[in-house]
Amino acid sequence: MTPHAIISGGSSGIGLALAQKLAESGHHLTILARDPERLDAARRALEGARQRDEQRILVLSVDVRDAPAVKAAVERGIAENGAPTLVVANAGIVIPHTFETLTPEAFRTTMDVNYLGGVYLVHAALPAMRAAGRGHIVLVSSGAGLLGIYGLSAYTPTKFALRGLGEVLRAELKPLGIGVSVVYPPDTDTPMLREEIKIRPTITSQIAAGAKAATAEEVAEAIVRGVAGKQFSIAPGLTLGALSRLGSLIGPLVNRWYFDPLIARSLKRQERP
Repeated sequence: MTPHAIISGGSSGIGLALAQKLAESGHHLTILARDPERLDAARRALEGARQRDEQRILVLSVDVRDAPAVKAAVERGIAENGAPTLVVANAGIVIPHTFETLTPEAFRTTMDVNYLGGVYLVHAALPAMRAAGRGHIVLVSSGAGLLGIYGLSAYTPTKFALRGLGEVLRAELKPLGIGVSVVYPPDTDTPMLREEIKIRPTITSQIAAGAKAATAEEVAEAIVRGVAGKQFSIAPGLTLGALSRLGSLIGPLVNRWYFDPLIARSLKRQERP
């Protein structure tokens, strides 16, 4: 039986890189994203990457905030490609700025896309996975889902929420033969990061400056390995790997000895005439 992966946010960045690896390994694919032009480009790339002509590549323009639309898209994917063996909630946005400067709408929109979009996707796909008695769910969180980051006040809580959802789903679905992973990518060279860098606070960029951005392909490879190894936490790199395992111990130290002094120095410089 040909495996079938459903990926939201699969037309660019980590989602597309993962879809390409899965196409190369023989999967049918159902790709959900909003932009029809990006989806069309993704479809052509994925058709070129597939190993056999009978592999089916379905791309659907969907706003993940629309639960009925997500359900309809998932049902179409299942009808055409079979019950999913892998479901990846990857769609996301970031509206960077400090808490006081953001509107309530920014918090609502970010939560709707990053968290509820994942909820809607998993909820729509789960009945078919349960009936098949197999499959794996991947929730793409962020390094910001392990540690609060200055200037990401709307984004970070949504990634913590995905982490909490993953904990609950792991407990509930393991007895059903369905695996769950939560992924904590570092800053990754994607269109979303490039747009974020243009508008995020200077302090946020200074915090990120100490680490080299990963490539989407590197993160996708980590996801493939993590799912194959049935890992719950997939955290590429030594720093995020340590935080994912020892965050309650390491987090306060990172804040006290690195983030807090850096923020204080930067704010002091901004106050100078």
